Amino acid sequence: MAPEPNTSEERARERLIDLAAEFYDQFDAGEIPHMTLPTRTKSNIEYDENSNVWVYGDRTSTRSANSVRGARKLLKAAYTIEFLARQLEEDRSSTLRELYYISESWDAEEAHFSDQDESNQLIEDLEIVSEVTREDFHMRPEESGATLMGPLELREQTRRGERDIHCQLDVGEGGYQIPNNPDTIEFLDHDIDFVLCVETGGMRDRLVENGFDDEYNVLIVHLKGQPARATRRITKRLHNELDLPVVVFTDGDPWSYRIFGSVAYGSIKSAHLSEHLATPEARFVGIQPQDIVDYDLPTDPLADSDINALQSELEDPRFMSDYWTEQIELQLDIGKKAEQQALASRGLDFVTDEYLPTRLDEMGVI
Repeated sequence: MAPEPNTSEERARERLIDLAAEFYDQFDAGEIPHMTLPTRTKSNIEYDENSNVWVYGDRTSTRSANSVRGARKLLKAAYTIEFLARQLEEDRSSTLRELYYISESWDAEEAHFSDQDESNQLIEDLEIVSEVTREDFHMRPEESGATLMGPLELREQTRRGERDIHCQLDVGEGGYQIPNNPDTIEFLDHDIDFVLCVETGGMRDRLVENGFDDEYNVLIVHLKGQPARATRRITKRLHNELDLPVVVFTDGDPWSYRIFGSVAYGSIKSAHLSEHLATPEARFVGIQPQDIVDYDLPTDPLADSDINALQSELEDPRFMSDYWTEQIELQLDIGKKAEQQALASRGLDFVTDEYLPTRLDEMGVI
């Protein structure tokens, strides 16, 4: 019996080679090579009420070489598997963008990707069939720039060895940048009372400048808009491993509510990784439509696309609660949306001295 792989990289390479061997075995048995995947359409995404995350349903589709189009897809998969296995053997890494360009050097012109969306989707396909994440393939997106700031000491694995970092004392005002694969991080010590995920860079900077992380022992996670997988993964780890409450602070519009939804419940695009990335216990702190009314915040009118998105969210299982129904219906009624920075209309210290302490106290977080 072969020994179990010792590292995630060894397991990833083994699974990739197993996939290639399956194609060989199909050829050897006189079968047309094929690969079976969950049907990746919105109609095959289900909201799992037990785990409170998005998952794929039971429907599957088959990529088969019985057509020219299918044969091309499997050819590209074979070339990509070979590239990833060699990359892991050499302990190298590459970006999703680089993979698209790397395919231009492959000797079979039919294996070249037509655009980056095609290469991105193939990596997702390989994640699903191998049950290994792209991070363990040593594939990374372009830098997300998401950061941590707060009373957390961690140990990071780098090419130059281990280094211990305190996410306040050992970093500048920009904070600690979250690595592509947060599973290489070890949490050493902390004085964190809760995790605050913040959508915008401007609000993140305001909280740090005002010393909110110090005063309330909070770890501020800058989501940088729609959060990258690494950001969602480290948030989940902070909650699960350190037993920390997670709250999400975004703009007050339907698109920002979906940012909260991706942190808490996962996204349709990464449904195969929801249990790895989503934190269902995360809670929404604001900006609420009720805040727009209560604080008379500066606003913009809802566009038609905003209205359609809000109406869609009323039918979205992630937002089917009394709280969200009340807030969304209120927003449709007032016809307004507001940014986080609108709180500055009441002074630069209002968000840290009054708004967040009041909301977090109401929620029982502080």
